[in-house]
Amino acid sequence: MWKTIIRRILIMIPELILLSVLVFMLAKLMPGDPFTGLLTPQTSAAQVHELKVRAGLYDPWYVQYWRWIVHMFQGDLGMSYQFKSLVANLIAERATNTLWLSLLTVILSYAIAIPLGVIAGRYENTKRDKLIQFYSFVVYAIPAFVFYLLGVYFFGYKLHWFPTSGSVSVSADSGLSYLFSRLDHMILPALLMAILSTTSIIQYLRSEIIDNTNQDFVKTARSKGVSEKMVFWKHILRNSLLPIAAFFGYSITGLLGGSIFLETIFGYPGMGLLFMDSIVSRDYSVITALVMLYGLLNLIGTLLSDIVLSIVDPRVRIE
Repeated sequence: MWKTIIRRILIMIPELILLSVLVFMLAKLMPGDPFTGLLTPQTSAAQVHELKVRAGLYDPWYVQYWRWIVHMFQGDLGMSYQFKSLVANLIAERATNTLWLSLLTVILSYAIAIPLGVIAGRYENTKRDKLIQFYSFVVYAIPAFVFYLLGVYFFGYKLHWFPTSGSVSVSADSGLSYLFSRLDHMILPALLMAILSTTSIIQYLRSEIIDNTNQDFVKTARSKGVSEKMVFWKHILRNSLLPIAAFFGYSITGLLGGSIFLETIFGYPGMGLLFMDSIVSRDYSVITALVMLYGLLNLIGTLLSDIVLSIVDPRVRIE
């Protein structure tokens, strides 16, 4: 298994190199340059030219690419001209907010989806199953940004149950008040994002339960006189949950990228909002760093899912 993991990690290296080339070339094709956000009516052409010369923007593209890669490996992701901060520090700060939101979202997703998926699979084609299927179809059909806007409007502005922006109250100091304030700001966005992500888990778990119900090992257990309750909980459900467990690693890394719609609507200072603000202001250093990070997270998420599945299910081994 360890040899396979090392081999998969080595395969990720050329994938990251290809991704870096694509990101760099697409950034070069975007209109403007890294200094576009600094331009004012008082900025002269000579000043802009001097900035570009010092940044090496007149060098050949391969020289600029190599310099960018070397700096990236050294932890130097550049300077954000919009936020007047090092990109590495800026991403680290925003990633912390997104990490806590992602963890809460994953917990709520599994807490909602697993019971519903179990009920739908165990009571196939009953009223309970059809009701859960209807819930899944309705949630799946609603566009994400519409769902988030409705949640903000009803639970934030109409009912005033939750705050509608920020990650923590300004008045919250250290200790429990800070913890509760941060949790209060995360509950609504995490719950809304979790509800949207439950549909795939519910449908997958339902299908797994229905499929395992007709397997030979279940028929053998019934023929030996094992009770239906024991057959379901010990054989059917246990085997159906194994693939779901593999989604956990991918869910965490996927959500670390943040939800652009959700964080923008809620004004939540995470990586999704940072990405949107950087695109609007043409902050190229932040954009390229975030796209590279998203690509790396997707590769890591896929690897983690395979590792988790091979651990929880001894019958599966990474090939």
